[in-house]
Amino acid sequence: MIKIENNLSRGSVLTKLVLFALPFLASNVVQSFYNVADMLIVGNFSGTASMSGVNIGGQITFILTNTIIGLCIGATVLIGQYTGAGNRRGLERVTTTIITLLILIAVFITAIMLICRRPILHLIRTPPESFTESLRYLTVTVSGLIFIFGYNALAAILRGMGNSRQPFYFVLAACVVNIVLDLIFVALFHWDAFGAALATVLSQALSMFLCIGYMVKNNFQFDFKLRSYRIYRKELGLILKTGLPTCLQNSVTSFSFLFLNTLVNIVGGVSASAALGAVSKFNSFAFMPTIAVGASISAMSAQNIGAGRLDRAVQTCRIGTFFGVLITYAFFVFVQFSPASILRLFGDDPQMIQNGVTYLRSFSLDFLLIPFIFCINGFLIGGGHTLFTLFTTLLSSVFLRVPVCYVLGLSLNWGIRGIGFGAPVASAGALIVIIAYLFTGRWKRNMIKHN
Repeated sequence: MIKIENNLSRGSVLTKLVLFALPFLASNVVQSFYNVADMLIVGNFSGTASMSGVNIGGQITFILTNTIIGLCIGATVLIGQYTGAGNRRGLERVTTTIITLLILIAVFITAIMLICRRPILHLIRTPPESFTESLRYLTVTVSGLIFIFGYNALAAILRGMGNSRQPFYFVLAACVVNIVLDLIFVALFHWDAFGAALATVLSQALSMFLCIGYMVKNNFQFDFKLRSYRIYRKELGLILKTGLPTCLQNSVTSFSFLFLNTLVNIVGGVSASAALGAVSKFNSFAFMPTIAVGASISAMSAQNIGAGRLDRAVQTCRIGTFFGVLITYAFFVFVQFSPASILRLFGDDPQMIQNGVTYLRSFSLDFLLIPFIFCINGFLIGGGHTLFTLFTTLLSSVFLRVPVCYVLGLSLNWGIRGIGFGAPVASAGALIVIIAYLFTGRWKRNMIKHN
């Protein structure tokens, strides 16, 4: 147990945050990179239709994964607060409950998605040229959801206990395997989107089993034997109370991007869909450092709030936000000077590159706002204020982004450029509300009562 845990409520805040965030940051960058690898390799060896198929099928898989990550974040916060408070029994029951719960959810969602995958692809207006590739990619990835969910659950548990180093090692191994398998399945065997999906699932399975092996070897409180799987009612309630708002928040965000994908399919067809996929992969890579910093703030704040150290939690947020701004603004400068070079990494289709540059130039204004939103929200989540972060996400992703994208993209006929402007406009509105909430002082209350 000593090897697994790391107390984040003692010592230098800067040192603890950096040492915790760097492996977490590296994990997210690597995770993002191997998601980008699918698009890069498919784009260069299989063409625009397969690239669009990976984008569309991947968006749906991303919605499912990102929704479950919301529950995992709830578990991370609870585990962090239990660790900070020294509550060993609560820690054991939460980990047992979240592992069992996510296995049941994975089985259920896999069955539903295998039945509904064709109607879903029709519903989001998948271009006919890429429908078959989208279907193949989606079929394989939803069949492996148990591995994708499993790794995210176990990594969330470790991070809640202050251990961000091991998840980095596991995802790094998975990344290397994913790239090798992509090259074999796509470049050598020409399995196109199917090969990219198979590589993703197999690499996620590897990361999950590496995580299980590490936990068992270090006498983790859950032994992964059949008799140990169970759900504790009280802990389930706490996980749902903390995680459901974040779960809905992630789900709504993902659905809003799927809506954007549908708009792009309408205004630009397959080349625009491929461009959106390329830009989305780059954006996920560019945002990952800030997402990692925000999640690190959440985990560290949870432990400090659980230990009654609100001052350290606030200091964590300030330091983390500084680093988030530094990293994301550097990406913004790069995007403004070299948008076409980014798109050329994913293929040489002139229309795809032109669409991608147009979209990226308008969307990239969001880089100036995102670090403040992610980092402050991470701090609020650490204190259990997940209902408020859900509200700001709904405001940004639904009530602002959707109508702005529709009006600018379709009604005013700005096309893909107008759709790109939707993100920074929505983020600006959400940030104003977040700042107003901070001025109320309500953030000082710990919303999680777990004693």
